Amino acid sequence: MKPKALFIGGTGTISSAITAALSSGGKWDLTLLNRGSRSAAVPAGVKVIQADIEDEKRVASLLEGTFWDCVCDFIGFVPAQVERDWRLFRGKTRQYMYISSASAYQKPATSPFITEGTPMANPYWEYSRNKIACEAFLMEKYRQEGFPVTLIRPSHTYDERSVPLGVHGDKGSWQVIRRMLDGKRVIIHGDGTSQWTLTHNSDFAKGFIGLMGNPHALGNVFQITSDETLSWNQIYQVIADKLGVELKACHVSSEFLSEIGPYDFRGGLLGDKAWTVLFDNSKLKQAVPGFQATVRFEEGVARTLDHILSHPELQVPDPEFDAWCDKVLDAIDKTKASLKI
Repeated sequence: MKPKALFIGGTGTISSAITAALSSGGKWDLTLLNRGSRSAAVPAGVKVIQADIEDEKRVASLLEGTFWDCVCDFIGFVPAQVERDWRLFRGKTRQYMYISSASAYQKPATSPFITEGTPMANPYWEYSRNKIACEAFLMEKYRQEGFPVTLIRPSHTYDERSVPLGVHGDKGSWQVIRRMLDGKRVIIHGDGTSQWTLTHNSDFAKGFIGLMGNPHALGNVFQITSDETLSWNQIYQVIADKLGVELKACHVSSEFLSEIGPYDFRGGLLGDKAWTVLFDNSKLKQAVPGFQATVRFEEGVARTLDHILSHPELQVPDPEFDAWCDKVLDAIDKTKASLKI
């Protein structure tokens, strides 16, 4: 009999690749619990329980009498949500996997070399502090009563639907791509030399699936990332090269971007992307022998760009962000001109 897994979510950037890999692998009996807003993304053979996990009473009724070998929550962001999961699944699963975040590691970083033992603290980003609190609650339940938790810390993971960038508007990455295609300048935070790690979701799925049902994973924390690092200058250059355009970059300090508004770059930049991070995945590789991220960024982003350029519905205009970029860049030009002797 196949082991049974329940995914809370299952169609997002990270979870969609895991769902697809499990559905084609045939080793797990997979069920998704979600609101059904992206039902077209669910592979054949994957069961769906359509419900809002926030409706705890209804979900408890729907899951009554069930037992799972693995429950994975991809959409828990605040402590109240993992407390709800604990109430729903204590005594009803052999493993509970929670998606935390590598952004929760200490900022500013005392060392760019990140392991699972790196201190957790992020004064810049409430999102990260909430993840830290979620982890603390779950590990307390593991220590107190053996709740079978596994904590997962992804970093910047991407799929075919969005190009990974440092500076973009509320509607996603398309407007930056549009600016590149139109020959306009794009903003790169800082001087662009800090090192960053980007992970294709298909690579993340390999590590994650290797931890499902893995006895070495219980009560443990794992980060799952690629071993490839690039500077932000290199990242933007690769994107421009794949588009076949000249990169016209303008570097703006992360501190300045976080202060001028209206976009909230304080968390995303000062609390994450402004820092060099180099991930040590040896703990994951020990628990999942043979794990290796194989999709280099130049290959992965080429797939993403091909997909976006062939799917107009993903090309979401953001005229407000476009105008904001022009305003910032014009102001910098005028300031430079006024200071010239």
